[in-house]
Amino acid sequence: MISAGDFRNGVTFEMDGNVVSIIEFQHVKPGKGAAFVRTKIRNVITGAVTEKTFNPNDKYPTAYIERKDMEYLYSDGDLYYFMDCETYEQTPINKSILGDGFKFVKENMICKVLSYKGNVFGVEPPNFVELQVTKTDPGFKGDTATNVTKPATLETGAEVKVPLFINEGEMIRIDTRTGEYMERA
Repeated sequence: MISAGDFRNGVTFEMDGNVVSIIEFQHVKPGKGAAFVRTKIRNVITGAVTEKTFNPNDKYPTAYIERKDMEYLYSDGDLYYFMDCETYEQTPINKSILGDGFKFVKENMICKVLSYKGNVFGVEPPNFVELQVTKTDPGFKGDTATNVTKPATLETGAEVKVPLFINEGEMIRIDTRTGEYMERA
């Protein structure tokens, strides 16, 4: 059990039959009246984000989310197949569960597969990936304005904005959480 007064970012607990994770919390002590905890919570299964206030004395059962390293193997239509690195067991996961950051994942990359009581609800790609630029316009000499970017297509098919000096065939590092170019690899 966890009390609302002990809430921290990333804590997961069960509330009204749903598993929720705290995105933001703020302990508020008004000058008049009782203290309360203002939170922004995400339903772990559906991804819906809501704001809710709690009495600091409220208690909720802690939910344990299993995070397992699995290797992405291949896709077949809407199913993406992952392999457990310890048991070599393959698990098909529907495309709707994958999320936006998965467009930067290529075959044989290790991802974290998130599950609650055996039900897979999400896939976390690695925070940083190195991918090859397959298509981009050439940068022209003299284009020296600061922070000028151009679109580039990566080997996974994802599009990102890159600086003008990046050319086709170069390896670049991408932050999968924001989808932004970081540096040359």
